[in-house]
Amino acid sequence: MDFDLIVRGGTLPDGRVADIGISGETIAAIEPTLQGSARTEVDARGNLVSPPFVDPHFHMDATLSYGIPRINASGTLLEGISLWGELKPLLTHEAVRDRALAYCDWAVSMGLLAIRTHVDVCDDRLLAVEALLEVKKTVAPYIDLQLVAFPQDGFYRSPTARENTIRALDMGVDIVGGIPHFERTMADGTRSVTELCEIAARRGLTVDLHCDETDDPLSRHIEQLAYETQRLGLQGKVAGSHLTSMHSMDNYYVSKLLPLIAEAGVSAIPNPLINIMLQGRHDTFPKRRGMTRVKEMQALGIRVGWGQDCVLDPWYSLGTADMLDVAFMGLHVAQMSSPADMARCFDMVTNVNASIMGLDHLGLAVGKRASLVVLDAGNPIEALRLRAERLCVIARGKVVAERTKQETRLSIDGRPAMVNRRHQAQ
Repeated sequence: MDFDLIVRGGTLPDGRVADIGISGETIAAIEPTLQGSARTEVDARGNLVSPPFVDPHFHMDATLSYGIPRINASGTLLEGISLWGELKPLLTHEAVRDRALAYCDWAVSMGLLAIRTHVDVCDDRLLAVEALLEVKKTVAPYIDLQLVAFPQDGFYRSPTARENTIRALDMGVDIVGGIPHFERTMADGTRSVTELCEIAARRGLTVDLHCDETDDPLSRHIEQLAYETQRLGLQGKVAGSHLTSMHSMDNYYVSKLLPLIAEAGVSAIPNPLINIMLQGRHDTFPKRRGMTRVKEMQALGIRVGWGQDCVLDPWYSLGTADMLDVAFMGLHVAQMSSPADMARCFDMVTNVNASIMGLDHLGLAVGKRASLVVLDAGNPIEALRLRAERLCVIARGKVVAERTKQETRLSIDGRPAMVNRRHQAQ
């Protein structure tokens, strides 16, 4: 046998039709036609073959806990944080682990093979940290799982958050998180950005802060984050998540801010499903939707990736681990409707998110890890339009999920017997 697995005749995101030969855990060949043989072959003819989906912002310690101990009645971010505070004392290691593993099963079924999850360190037991470190080991054969030490109740505002953040990093959590806009004062938020970045610099770690997730246009911690990134030499290793206050900032200030972010090499991770659900709750009309300035950032070369954020938890009552849902909502709320913009939205939940997470081993190229997805779509834009079925998911060279193509049978005189909503442009 020349290969362990061959994916035959799939359409790549750039439009090429090719066979992909896999040896072990590595893509060994991508050619219009591979003459070799393999123990396993996947027929991808007529379907899109994509890199795996990647989620750079999630909360796995809270996922699938919706309704425990109650539902977020107001739908606001602050009630969600309060509700999470009620839930934390009820958590057990087993419950956090089992819900996280169940979510990872969903993720694999949807071709989502890399996730960065924030884990709350404001519970002195660090129970969720221990549980997700266990989950990380369990899912390592098929999911790249990164953990962020996240002081949900405030690095300074919560009495033991600073100590617990250090403890979590010592336990093996590999990214420094924070929430500066939730500190008691703007000054405390600014100080927290500085100290958290200094902790990361000393340890050689990356930084991913919940930054300015508010409708307040005066919440400007992203400016401090960009400054500290340059001061400490952290370029390319820092992300600002959410950045929703930018929706409300005046254009003159943003015209100064965005070049600073670009110069510092800070990435941005908006979370469209959750941000447009939570933000603007205090508005009547016109109602702000809380989406940061995605296209303006991209025009300056800032890396911007879409994040899922939440699924069935105190903040969000929906979700299925589908990054195409995330990109679909993102392209609507960011008004990314041109063919180039829509294709970019697909790239954001695959290649761009992998780049933000430092996962250089992912991608459709020879020598990259053999993790990929076959979708029931002809191209990336059709995949977004349909939120296409994942027909086959391959992780590290092994088929880990398969699904039969879904078509609807029609019983209408004079019309086709089957319909699947795929469309060939004329």
